[in-house]
Amino acid sequence: MVTPSHLEELIAALRCLPGVGPKSAQRMAYHLLQRDRAGALHLARSLDAAASNIQHCSKCNNFSEQEVCALCASAKRDADFLCVVEMPADLLMMEQTQCYRGKYFVLMGRLSPLDGIGAKELHFDRLVKRVQERPCEVILATNFTVEGDATAHYLATLLQSQGIKVSRIARGLPVGGELEQVDSGTLAQAVLERREVIV
Repeated sequence: MVTPSHLEELIAALRCLPGVGPKSAQRMAYHLLQRDRAGALHLARSLDAAASNIQHCSKCNNFSEQEVCALCASAKRDADFLCVVEMPADLLMMEQTQCYRGKYFVLMGRLSPLDGIGAKELHFDRLVKRVQERPCEVILATNFTVEGDATAHYLATLLQSQGIKVSRIARGLPVGGELEQVDSGTLAQAVLERREVIV
């Protein structure tokens, strides 16, 4: 059976998505063409509009349709704090906690030499420049993975060498968690980061 060239192109294009292999891409393509042509056209228009209109905020590096995003432009945000996160999804999680009212910087990744991602690719120079323009406390909220810890360590060393106050979010037991169900590494970290009880 000869596959139409446009269908082959669609399948190849769908494979650019993370976790989508040849079979999954093929199933998606057949579904869109056979069962949901309107959805396929909507997807195509949405992708085109997003790719044409979304850029990086010049201050925080997050996705934005404006040169400066709404969070950076807001006068209600506390400019004395700058939270560094790996990805836009991490920023959204921080916002959902409703406990942080400062500004952000989104790295759009983490240090990963094996994948060819270094300080240049993560715009560390832009982060340093931003902090130098307006001194503030930098809160490192990278993930607690090997790469996330390496990124936090690198940034802490870089920023502290310039006299910038740097802190790292704590790790420990989840709210409502039971000790017997927590892994030993998390429990050990919770003990190390314990705080005095003030009654």
